[in-house]
Amino acid sequence: MKTTRAWQLSVKDILIMSSSRQRPHLKRPVWIIVLVTFVIIFLITAYVYPPTSSAACYIFSSRDCSTLFNQPPTFPSRELSDDETISQVVIKEILKTPPILSKNSKIAFLFLTPGTLPFEALWAKFFHGHEDRFSVYVHASKEKPVHTSHYFMGRDIHSENVVWGKISMVDAERRLLAHALLDPDNQQFVLLSDSCVPLHNFDYVYNYLMLTNVSFIDCFVDLGPHGTGRYSEHMMPEVEKNDFRKGSQPNMDGRNCYADEHYLPTFFNMIDPGGIANRSVTYVDWSEGKWHPRSFRAPDITFEFLKNLTSIDDSVHFTSDPKKRVITSPCLWNKVKRPCYLFARKFYPETLDRLMMHFSNYTMV
Repeated sequence: MKTTRAWQLSVKDILIMSSSRQRPHLKRPVWIIVLVTFVIIFLITAYVYPPTSSAACYIFSSRDCSTLFNQPPTFPSRELSDDETISQVVIKEILKTPPILSKNSKIAFLFLTPGTLPFEALWAKFFHGHEDRFSVYVHASKEKPVHTSHYFMGRDIHSENVVWGKISMVDAERRLLAHALLDPDNQQFVLLSDSCVPLHNFDYVYNYLMLTNVSFIDCFVDLGPHGTGRYSEHMMPEVEKNDFRKGSQPNMDGRNCYADEHYLPTFFNMIDPGGIANRSVTYVDWSEGKWHPRSFRAPDITFEFLKNLTSIDDSVHFTSDPKKRVITSPCLWNKVKRPCYLFARKFYPETLDRLMMHFSNYTMV
C-alpha cells in the first residue's frame, strides 16, 4: 500500500518533500536549459557534418577552409582528344537527364548479321500480334540482306564492315544502339546475331525484360589467358586490371583480345556494377571446351531439346585458367530463381523447319 501511495503523489506533494529537506532553492528557467542544449547539438552537428558553403565553414568549422574551397582543379593523367572531351560532357548530361516515362514501352531487337537473316520466318512468328511493343534494327556488315518478312523490311541501318572479334564489332553494336535510342519508347535493348532464335513466346520475353530493373550483361572474372590475360597496360588509366571483365561471345581466339567479349562487360562493371545481372539471357554451349561454342544442326532439334533449354535455371561460366574452373550460379529474376534464357544461338540455317514446327509447343509457359 505504501508503494502505491508513493506513485500517487501529486506535484504539490513532491515540492513539499523537496523543501522539507532544506536544500537551497535555485531558479533555473527551463528555456535557458533548452537553448543551451540546442546550441550544443547544433555545434556538434556542424563539426561532424562539414559545411558546404564557405561562410558556414569559417564560422563553424575548425578545419582549414582554404584547403576545402580552394583546391586546385583535377586534371586527367593524359591529354584527352576532342572526341573524348565531348564524350565526357555528353555522358554527364545524359546521367543528369531524368528517365523518359513511355506510355508504350517497347523492346528494341538489334540484329548484327553479315547478310540475310536465316531465321526471319521464325522471328516473324515470334513478333506476330505484338506490333506495338517492339522495334527491329538490322546491321548487315557484308551484303544487303534480302528480307522475307515485313517486320524486317525498311529496318536496315547504315552499316560498316565488321571484323568479328575486333573493335569494329563494338562499333556496330554502338551504331545499332544509337539508332534504337532515337525512339524514346524503346526501353529495353536486345543484341542478337544471325544465328539466334527465341526460346519463349513474346509475352514471356516482354514481361521478363520489362518487369525488372537490371541489365542482363554477361560479366565474370576469368584469371586465365582468355580473360585477364588479354588485359593490356595500354588500357590505362581508363581501365585498370581489376576492372577488366569478360562475357561469353562467339569466335574466341586466344591470340587476340576480342573486344566484343570484354567491352560491354567491363564498361557496365565500371559504371553500374549493381545494375547488371552478371549473366546473359542468350544460351550458348561452351561445354566442349573448344575455340568456338557448339553449333546445332537439324538432327539436334527436338521438342525435348528445346524444352530443356527453356527450363535451365543455373548460369554456367567456364574459365581459361589452368584449373579450368566451372562457375555455376542461380539465375535470379527479381531475387527469385527463374529460367535463365530467353534466346539461344549458334543454330545452323538448316534447323529452321524443325524450329518452326516445334515453336508453338516449346515456347508455351
